[in-house]
Amino acid sequence: MKKLSVSLSNWYEKKEKVQGSLFEKTEDEYTRYDAISDFILDQAKTRYGSKVIKEDIFYYVYGILHSPDYRKTFANDLKKMLPRLPLVEKVADFWAFSKSGRELADLHLNYEEYKPPKEILINGKPISRTGYPENQLVVSKMSFASKEKKDTIKYNSFLTISNIPLKAYKYEIDGISAIEWIIDRYQIKIDKKKNGSGIKSDPNDWAKEHENSQYILDLLLSVITVSVKTVEIVDGLPKVEWE
Repeated sequence: MKKLSVSLSNWYEKKEKVQGSLFEKTEDEYTRYDAISDFILDQAKTRYGSKVIKEDIFYYVYGILHSPDYRKTFANDLKKMLPRLPLVEKVADFWAFSKSGRELADLHLNYEEYKPPKEILINGKPISRTGYPENQLVVSKMSFASKEKKDTIKYNSFLTISNIPLKAYKYEIDGISAIEWIIDRYQIKIDKKKNGSGIKSDPNDWAKEHENSQYILDLLLSVITVSVKTVEIVDGLPKVEWE
């Protein structure tokens, strides 16, 4: 396979300061450049057809970076340098990675918009459409029913989330499942280290400030959904022998 290097983002260069208009937007101060070169676009068009655009390549890259086989093959390289992305041999594989990458990007960018799986239960019942009383939504520290029973999360003394698909825990961020990251992140913490500040960090304060007492619960449920869907998409990625 022929190798190519592609960045996953655009880059920006600040324009020389000129007299702007009163209603000029902040983003107008920068010039946006595509990170995907015309050379790479030409190579992709030659291999996969004239309909390929840079956006297709962007999502192709995002899809490949979620491939377990790719990540395993290039594990050492990915720790030391920018990833080098191969051009797959089969046209069908290119479009499969691009389509999956597009779906994954939508999931990961718009995660808060996804509703929880229908099988999820709270206190043994389907999730309430009208929400829960504010005094039952305060989080201290979420926990599992037990270390071996991760299909159930004790949200607090009032609410217990159950019937969580175990495959959701296969979606990891920096070595920890996204669900467990939320559990760890959204808890009351006090800096107790030696010479620590003693400052209390309370995620419930953020929810109050934004007048959404159910924010943390909704976020957790959304992340469960995104985790399940991500695993399903990743499991369906093409199997390729990476070199």
